[in-house]
This record gives sequence, structure tokens and C-alpha cells, in this order.
Amino acid sequence: MKKTSHLLLALTIAFTPALALAQSASQDLKDAGHATSNAAKKTGSAVKKGTDTTVDKTKEGGTVAVHKTKETSVKGYNRTKEGVQGVVDPNAASKSKTKDRASEAKMESKDDAKRAKQKAEDKANTPN
Repeated sequence: MKKTSHLLLALTIAFTPALALAQSASQDLKDAGHATSNAAKKTGSAVKKGTDTTVDKTKEGGTVAVHKTKETSVKGYNRTKEGVQGVVDPNAASKSKTKDRASEAKMESKDDAKRAKQKAEDKANTPN
């Protein structure tokens, strides 16, 4: 009986670290799984934020391009008109020039207001 109890004690002592190691390894695997899951969530969130920013900046750049193209076209038309009027009637050209500059300034201020409004809307609609 004494030998059996010694054997049982020896086996218990021998396998106790292995059981503790098995539980530790299992917990380590669980922790690694949770860490991987959290990293994937953070990465997905960062990608989404980057994509939203790219979309907003592309939209903003497109709007600026459209407005600048329109302004350039209007200015080109006005300069051509003024050149023709200067040949035909110099007095009409100076009146037209003043009127055209005021119209261009008004157009630019409206475009700036539209850009600012769009930027504010994009910022409000972008999730954090």
C-alpha cells in the first residue's frame, strides 16, 4: 500500500505541471484569437475611415474642378466679348467690362459658398 501511495504521489507530481501547461497553452490560444479579432476590427475601421476620407476629398476635388472650369469659360467668353465690343464701340466695352467683373466676383463667391456647404455636409455625414 505504501508503494502504491508513493507511486500515486509521484504520478501526481509528474503530471501536475503538464496539466497546468495545457491549461496555459489553451488560454494563450484563446488570448491570441481575441487579439487577432480585435486587430482585424481596428484594421477594418481604419480602412473604412481612409476610404471615407478619400471619397470626400475626391468629391471635393471634382467640385473645385467643375467650378474652376466654369469660371474660366465665363471669363474667356467675357474677354472675347469685350475685345469685339472694343473694336465696335469702345464705350460699350468699358461698361461691359465693369458689369462682367462684378458678375464674375458674384459667381466666385457663390461657388465658394457651395464648396464650404458641401465640405460641412461631408464632415457631418462622415462617421467617426
